[in-house]
Amino acid sequence: MKLLVVNGPNLNMLGKRDPAVYSSRTYDDLLQMIGNKASELNMTVEVFQSNHEGAIIDRLQDAMEDGTEGLVINPGAYTHYSYAIHDALEILSFPKIEVHISDINTREEFRRVSVTRAACDGQIVGEGFEGYLHAMEMIASRAVR
Repeated sequence: MKLLVVNGPNLNMLGKRDPAVYSSRTYDDLLQMIGNKASELNMTVEVFQSNHEGAIIDRLQDAMEDGTEGLVINPGAYTHYSYAIHDALEILSFPKIEVHISDINTREEFRRVSVTRAACDGQIVGEGFEGYLHAMEMIASRAVR
């Protein structure tokens, strides 16, 4: 199974940005965890990170044609207002799980809104880096059905 993991703005700053909220573990730590889990689940994984909305949309559109069979996405701040990313997600026909390291439902009011959630098959919040692993397991289990 080919899995795409997409990370939005500032996720590349993990370990440097507000460790009390996002952990002191780094983006490289997250990539290693994802890679290990992909091996365990017999998945091929590509991780894409961008601070640019258009680049994320382009990558999601490319996923329609490149054999991608599942998506884990953390849109970062775009979660709260990017209808363009919502629309790109909506046209994808494979399983899509939105992940957030922190629990966006208990943070500032503006973070409690997810416009991208409706275009995904599920949402995981507040599980830290492990939320990505949980999402990967969910997608793997859907693929077997």
